Amino acid sequence: MDYGPLIERKRERLAELESAMAGDGFFSDSKRAAEINREYNRTRALLGTWEKLEKTRAQLNDNEEIVRSGDEELIAIAEEEMPLLTRAMTDLELEIQYALLPHDPTEDRDAIVEIRAGTGGDEASLFAGDLMRMYQRYVEQRGWKLEPIDASVSEVGGYKEVVFKVSGEEVFRFLKYESGVHRVQRVPSTETQGRIHTSTATVAVLPEAEEIDVELKPEDLHIQATRSGGPGGQHVNTTDSAVQVTHLPTGIMVKCQEGRSQGKNREKALQILRAKLLEKKRQEETAKYSAHRRNLIGSGGREDKIRTYNFPQNRLTDHRVGLTLYNLDQVMEGEIAEVIDTLQASEMEERMREAGIQ
Repeated sequence: MDYGPLIERKRERLAELESAMAGDGFFSDSKRAAEINREYNRTRALLGTWEKLEKTRAQLNDNEEIVRSGDEELIAIAEEEMPLLTRAMTDLELEIQYALLPHDPTEDRDAIVEIRAGTGGDEASLFAGDLMRMYQRYVEQRGWKLEPIDASVSEVGGYKEVVFKVSGEEVFRFLKYESGVHRVQRVPSTETQGRIHTSTATVAVLPEAEEIDVELKPEDLHIQATRSGGPGGQHVNTTDSAVQVTHLPTGIMVKCQEGRSQGKNREKALQILRAKLLEKKRQEETAKYSAHRRNLIGSGGREDKIRTYNFPQNRLTDHRVGLTLYNLDQVMEGEIAEVIDTLQASEMEERMREAGIQ
């Protein structure tokens, strides 16, 4: 496909955005200013990628001419570079295709992640802990930041529930595929006869909501301090630092007890509440849009079984795209990039078909 006309329109749009940003009173409307600034950054990044693609294409053409020139010494160098240039062109074209898709404003947001033990008792809580560790490792690899928000530790050392925030570049774009039911098949440490048990844990990934996305009216909130529970040191066990917030119109309740300051816990609890209300709003809009859209990868709900972790066979299977890998030991150390890349490519293909870009 010839992306030239689309790129020219993006150049024109960049000029329009620059003009708007230079206008008087640009920052008087904070929501509009934030949207324009994000679009400006995306558009400038797209044009930068396009320039890289043009340079790479020109270099590949030059190498092809060298191969036809007959100079054996130069031909060897050119032929060695050509596979790398071809691969780089493919990657850059994919980036451009993705950037040209209708933008989902939540994809460049930070994310709130909730992991809850499902069926399987103690083993489910241990698996929830394993998933938490897996995401910690993945976050470290990407150079993101993980901030604990709330946790309920089980008697065997796993998690009944754990909530944390991940901050960084385009966090939700990559982590959104993790929402759903994760199933584990393995022999629990308490199993004396070597039988394989099946347990589950539920993961929910929510894009962080900004104040301009969700308005929280004081009269709609019931906020109360509660006594913190679980491990966390003497201070957290002996003060009423935990905060519980209930959104009266919807009945949504969130709790935060990780911080020592009641004010900080209140702030984090409100942050989670906004994310949950934004998710509810997005789900309602998705339901109105179409049944087809609900089937897209990345829109999975808490009830959808998305992945199986089979420890005896060192096998991971993602059921949405039929991907099977035999490196589960590495996956549990945070090596989930291949899984996410496959899911992202599948969703992008579907979205490109919808947008008529292919």
